[in-house]
Amino acid sequence: FLFDEPTTGLHFDDIAKLMRSLRKLLEAGHSLIVIEHNLDVIRSADWLIDLGPEGGSGGGLVVAEGPPEEVREHKSSHTAKALRDYAAAMDQVHAVGEAIAAYPVTRTRAKAGGDAVRIVNAKEHNLKNLSVDIPRGKFNVISGVSGSGKSSLINETLAPALIRRLGGMAAKPGPHTSLRGVKQIDKIVVVPTRDSAGNNHGNEYIDLYRHVSTAEGGGVGLFRPTDKRGVLLESVAL
Repeated sequence: FLFDEPTTGLHFDDIAKLMRSLRKLLEAGHSLIVIEHNLDVIRSADWLIDLGPEGGSGGGLVVAEGPPEEVREHKSSHTAKALRDYAAAMDQVHAVGEAIAAYPVTRTRAKAGGDAVRIVNAKEHNLKNLSVDIPRGKFNVISGVSGSGKSSLINETLAPALIRRLGGMAAKPGPHTSLRGVKQIDKIVVVPTRDSAGNNHGNEYIDLYRHVSTAEGGGVGLFRPTDKRGVLLESVAL
């Protein structure tokens, strides 16, 4: 399941409900990849991949990756600083050294393990030959400042590449050398926060587990909000 900022427009209580639904998807054996800025979601991740260090031409690199409690100790990551500030506000202060300049990037290189999807040398937009492992069966969050390359990596490279491998129709994936560790994947479900008209449907995904817990079979899926029935999982050509 691929989510693009699912908490957009949601109240704090609704975010908690959404998180419970995401955890149920994990318990059912699914893998989650979530692009997100919300710190509560980031803190709840099993695996965090922080892109940057800045936006635009100053982005496109993996700054830090690993469990959130390890990534937050990174000295130059904007996401890490936000996590430390959040923890401090909750009386959980974590001592770190003084911040250093964004370049050169010092990566926190935790290992995702062998059971992971590996994107090799992604070059879409500002991605700088980016290679990264995304663990399967985990709650993965992709973080970073606006323009750091999150959508270029997930929405414009990984998603269309997987969709095409599964026989679906998708735009040409962003340039990359290879995509590994995908033989065990038999279905991809893309969950956009906004529809083609730009309408936000984040609140309709809160109970999404109820709509997909009985879904079977492989292929490509897309969540489409409806006026009367909430969210439907449809088999579509993307």
